[in-house]
Amino acid sequence: MGRGFYTIMAAQFFSSLADNALLVVAIALLIDLHAPEYLTPMLKFVFVLFYVLLAPLVGAFADSMAKGWVMFISNSIKIIGCTLLFFAAHQLSALGAYAVVGLGAAAYSPAKYGILTELLPPEKLVIANGWMEGLTVASIILGTVIGGLLITPSVASVLLTANLPLINTAVDASIIVIMLFYIIAAITNLFIPDTGIDHRILKKNPIFLFHDFVRCVKLLWFDKLGQISLAVTTLFWGAGATLQFIVLKWAEVALGYALNKAALLQGVVAVGIALGSVLAAKLVSLRRSLDVIPLGIVMGIVVILIVTVQDIWPAVVLLVIIGGLAGFFVVPMNALLQHRGHILMGAGHSIAVQNFNENLGILTMLSLYALLIWFDVHIYTVIALFGLFVSTTMIMVRKWHLSNQSKQDSLHLIGTQKRQF
Repeated sequence: MGRGFYTIMAAQFFSSLADNALLVVAIALLIDLHAPEYLTPMLKFVFVLFYVLLAPLVGAFADSMAKGWVMFISNSIKIIGCTLLFFAAHQLSALGAYAVVGLGAAAYSPAKYGILTELLPPEKLVIANGWMEGLTVASIILGTVIGGLLITPSVASVLLTANLPLINTAVDASIIVIMLFYIIAAITNLFIPDTGIDHRILKKNPIFLFHDFVRCVKLLWFDKLGQISLAVTTLFWGAGATLQFIVLKWAEVALGYALNKAALLQGVVAVGIALGSVLAAKLVSLRRSLDVIPLGIVMGIVVILIVTVQDIWPAVVLLVIIGGLAGFFVVPMNALLQHRGHILMGAGHSIAVQNFNENLGILTMLSLYALLIWFDVHIYTVIALFGLFVSTTMIMVRKWHLSNQSKQDSLHLIGTQKRQF
């Protein structure tokens, strides 16, 4: 793959590591600030909000300069968000600070995926995505573990013995540690090579960029391959973000786990995703990527089985299976979507469209989850509804794909018959 690819992987690892550790610490901060329970999923809501609001702009921003610089600027914004979170003294100020970190992430994402299509040929995109997703999932595992460890009383007491100024709580010390990971990621970004792509953008007018973005959205949704892969990844990321909080709540109710222990179970799901991603990279070609859609149906069914579990080891097995199914079907979908987007509109723009749709899915599903928690719906009922929604939606997407194939075959047959006459 070359040195440039592995530099990108290293930068992504540390940035994602910090993102996932920070979520656990931010939840701990809300608990310290006595925030109501429904505000917990709102952390993820405000984090992804800028993905949706700035979607028409971040693609152009990612394509406007060398993507290593885009990633450096984005990680710098995350560091600013961490600083604001360190000084947050109210529930809303904590949410606002976490939103700034989300702003950095929104600007970062088109560059981290877009540079793959600039750096590598199409036939290596599934492998590259397997690496990207596998390493990202490894960072999720370590990030959630580190976040959980940082707020553990025994570890927190060690950090606090340093007696550094302004650091008075375990959350304060944790945020400083996480900020160091962002700094490492930002420095690594500076060593990403320029791919030699012309980064001049023809138009900078926001109105033009908005209309251009709408055009790009339509291009992907009307493309027969793009629309299916976009629908699948939108569902996956919405479901994945919601599952993070479902696992935390379920672990509290079914296993009696506190936040630091429940966070480790998020890492268990991530282990499964990593395994599934690696297998997909080895076994699924870009041409065969749509064959994995039925695994999404199975995943929804397996999620429902969690309500029958009351012990840790059966839970671990089920969570690994859920993660494995998710990783196996999302990696080929990501690769197909990036390939179609790169052909239709360019790397940065296509990833911005992908982020817009996927994060709109996250906002929608997290809002529904927060609403259910607000109405005090039991977590077992939430899990059953969640699993049914995933399976039903994937059945509909599969029917959509089969219908597309049938229409394409019919058109091809008509065209052949006309040529014969």
